[in-house]
Amino acid sequence: MPASFLAIDPESATPPFEQLRSQVIAAVRSGELAHDARLPTVRALAAELGLATNTVARAYRELERDSVIETRGRFGSFIAPNGDAADRNAQAAADAFALRIEQLGVSPAAALALVTDALDRRYDA
Repeated sequence: MPASFLAIDPESATPPFEQLRSQVIAAVRSGELAHDARLPTVRALAAELGLATNTVARAYRELERDSVIETRGRFGSFIAPNGDAADRNAQAAADAFALRIEQLGVSPAAALALVTDALDRRYDA
């Protein structure tokens, strides 16, 4: 995988590991990174981007946690066959939220207002 499409902005308020994580996800969604594409080693990517190895390792760990990449032992890290699992994870979170809202006896309209408010606060921050 050429890391030429990755760019870390040191002046950004977004931490470098999150910039890297979100750029890999965007590349998977756009098709720029296909499933089974091999990723550079943590050390190689850190050197190329001028980042600490721990920063790249954290991004890789979070991408693996979210099923975007998978590590195959000494063979390295690859884009997972399912690619970006964000839609599946978001659906699971929405299902869990809906179940909890039902258990609490909150109306669907009130639940939507609560989640809309929470998202607005999150994206305004």
